Amino acid sequence: MNHPSFDSELRQARFVKSVPDATRAPPDIGVEVAFAGRSNAGKSSALNAVTGSRSLARTSKTPGRTQHLVFFALRDERRLVDLPGYGFARVPAPVQRRWRHAMETYLSRRRSLRGLILVMDIRHPLTDYDRQLLDWCAHAGLPVHALLTKADKLGYGRAKSTLLAVRRTLAREFPGVQVQLFSAPKGTGLEEARAALKRWLRGGAAEGGGPTQDL
Repeated sequence: MNHPSFDSELRQARFVKSVPDATRAPPDIGVEVAFAGRSNAGKSSALNAVTGSRSLARTSKTPGRTQHLVFFALRDERRLVDLPGYGFARVPAPVQRRWRHAMETYLSRRRSLRGLILVMDIRHPLTDYDRQLLDWCAHAGLPVHALLTKADKLGYGRAKSTLLAVRRTLAREFPGVQVQLFSAPKGTGLEEARAALKRWLRGGAAEGGGPTQDL
């Protein structure tokens, strides 16, 4: 039986449901990869870029718009998940606490979860919120692949030096976490990000980390 290309499978991603917490998520079977990141880091844009869609994940100029866990189906019980954006000051504290609980519960208990794509604005990487998320993933034994988004906002030299600095910090504080440059508008890093998704979604158990290739 011939398997369709992975890029083709990503392009056929479709919305399944949006839920306020993991207790209402689709059945915990198959495999899935989640996208998480600070509000306004470009998470929805990254998800749209890797799936080749302009509107799969809703983008908004209002940070904190994504307030639910949003599930998208691929083939054969494979899914992508858009997690609530975190860390935006204008979101009421009770909502922030609800998001925190929903995300922590999802990351620690979801058996089908194979890996997390952590989206960080290259101009503001490794915030306290990012580190907290990395701590949760480390505690859960969940592999992480980080995207330094909006790389087109910096010159090549500055973007490359930021990548190397973040890579050194991650190697010291969160060994095994991979990191790369990414730009949704320019297509920078698309193939590397898709390779991480393919490794987790089609390979079952995720492989260990290690430095990724340079831009």
